[in-house]
Amino acid sequence: MSQETKNKSGFVALVGRPNVGKSTLMNYLVGQKVAITSNKPQTTRNKISGIYTTDDMQVVFVDTPGIFKPHLELDDYMDKASFSSLKDVDLILFMVEPEKMGRGDEYIIEQLKKVNVPILLLINKVDQANPNELLPIIDEYHKLDVFKEFLPISATQGIGIADLIEVLREYLPEGPDYYDPEQITDRPEYFMVAELIREQILKLTAEEVPHAAAVWVERMNQHENNKLQIEATIYVEKSGQKGIIIGKGGAMLKQIGIKSRKQIEELLGEKVNLKLWVKVQRNWRSDPRFLKQIGYNSKDLS
Repeated sequence: MSQETKNKSGFVALVGRPNVGKSTLMNYLVGQKVAITSNKPQTTRNKISGIYTTDDMQVVFVDTPGIFKPHLELDDYMDKASFSSLKDVDLILFMVEPEKMGRGDEYIIEQLKKVNVPILLLINKVDQANPNELLPIIDEYHKLDVFKEFLPISATQGIGIADLIEVLREYLPEGPDYYDPEQITDRPEYFMVAELIREQILKLTAEEVPHAAAVWVERMNQHENNKLQIEATIYVEKSGQKGIIIGKGGAMLKQIGIKSRKQIEELLGEKVNLKLWVKVQRNWRSDPRFLKQIGYNSKDLS
């Protein structure tokens, strides 16, 4: 980096309704999967940071759970995780789909009005929209006088991403890199492993199961026969859900294990022996003590 070039750095929150593409955008920006994705809403449960570094800029993207009206203790945790991320950031990216503003968007915007940092509007999935429909949508949001910039993008196709990077460079303050340039996330490896297993549950199982499933890595520090030994427990709320995840003759659990192991090996860069168990923990999403036990600690959000 030349002496004339000032390094820009800062923390950028990604907020929006469930399933608008926040995790997909962060994965695209950092060039590797750091947050799981699926076509089911409420995939992200924790704040997850993805780190984008160039020669003259480092952006720490904070991917938040999709914001919606809480019904369970876990839902409340996820909402708090989203809004707490707005306290200490330099910039907020509010992501929406290319459609008329809905009640969920209005609810989030009311919260954003309380924040004293620049807010940019990202209209995602523009590759799926008629260009003639974008201007009325932008005009609707423009009238609110909340957003500094309006950026049409596609997190899957890369449309508008170069423009987004330049706008980030414009708005972020001068500052040092907060992380090593090679680092792409602030999450420990065991967390990422648990998320990759949960991603396969989301993709492979029936509607009632995914959001009732949690994954906790029990062991991940020993090598045998040149393979890292990983043991993880999948928690569900009902015995019927356990049966679905195990499948006939263990077929579903085997599929979850095979697909998870492949993703984990790509993440860690080594061979893995993955052992999975399935246990019933009734109503765990409404149990604060159990949520804390498996890593959802609302006290960290205050």
